[in-house]
Amino acid sequence: MKITRLFNDFFHNEKSSGLILICCTVLSLILSNTGGDGWLHFWHTDLGGESVEYWINDGLMTIFFLLVGLELEREVYIGELSDIKDATLPIFGAWGGMLIPAAIFVAVNFGLPSQRGAGIPMATDIAFALAILSLLGKRVPTSLKVFLTALAVIDDLGAILLIAIFYSNDISLVNLGIALAIFGGLLALNRLKVRNLIPYLLGGVAMWWFMLHSGVHATITGVLLAFAIPFGNGDEKSTSYILQDFLHKPVAFLILPLFALANTAIPIHGSLSETLRQPYSIGIALGLVVGKPLGIGLFSYIACKLGICKLPGDISWKAIIGVGALGGIGFTMSIFITLLAFDDGETIGHAKLVILLSSLLAAILGFSMLRLILTKEVVETDG
Repeated sequence: MKITRLFNDFFHNEKSSGLILICCTVLSLILSNTGGDGWLHFWHTDLGGESVEYWINDGLMTIFFLLVGLELEREVYIGELSDIKDATLPIFGAWGGMLIPAAIFVAVNFGLPSQRGAGIPMATDIAFALAILSLLGKRVPTSLKVFLTALAVIDDLGAILLIAIFYSNDISLVNLGIALAIFGGLLALNRLKVRNLIPYLLGGVAMWWFMLHSGVHATITGVLLAFAIPFGNGDEKSTSYILQDFLHKPVAFLILPLFALANTAIPIHGSLSETLRQPYSIGIALGLVVGKPLGIGLFSYIACKLGICKLPGDISWKAIIGVGALGGIGFTMSIFITLLAFDDGETIGHAKLVILLSSLLAAILGFSMLRLILTKEVVETDG
């Protein structure tokens, strides 16, 4: 399988970002539980009428979603999702990886207020997942890297749609209409072949402000803006490529680490066993650790058996299950959806902790499975 330089750059950038996120998470947890209240209070410091944490989650994360949108756009136009034949397997895998975990969560929380958190175990953190996969080195087949990357990109799209449809409240039609009108104007600039980034970025800021006051989560602005920015033929001179290339490092090495530091500032109080017995905790854990590999593996297998797609020759079904386990690393997206799904601070804190523990378990399971499977397959191939 031919792999593009852009994919290689994307893979290695996400790998580095994931490793940094791991370090930030560990640091934040340590400071939250050993450094007194100063670390916790810092993220709630007032800044322009809102907390530091708010500006990170509703402001800076819009830039993260802009990058996600640009990457998704590239994958759809000229990347791994541009050929429907190649994209079908990860598409089905992603559907299974979203539907089965959500179904498990709903089954455990049916009829309870916590049922609103069904979207939490549907998400995959692409940076973390690729970082863990990268630890396996050269034994990982390229097709397996592509499968996980495409799966996570589709998963991101699912999370974006989820946020837009189910986690938006008290819609202001006036503000939403103005935001969409600005989006329409940016699309018109695209059609008029305006390539200068400045009007798109200014329009994006205005669209963000009105979206913020519309009831639809403001981070959706980033994705809409991405699809308004001219893609052209996607080469290094295209407006989309230039912005995507520029954003990679600030997002990977500033925005996501800040998000990790702010949102894993979790003081661990009370009984951990009591926390883990909560229905939402059970739903999150089972959804991420069991639902993800089950859904990804089952839907991929069914799609192949129906002749809709086929498994690449250099990977096995066992490897697909291993990658499915890595799909259970929710972290960034799962935490983000938690903030939208729940209002109670204690519930949010407990859910974050369960997400971290479940993601850690999923990472260990996925890494261990793939290390055993891929090592055995390499030995058998050499033999």
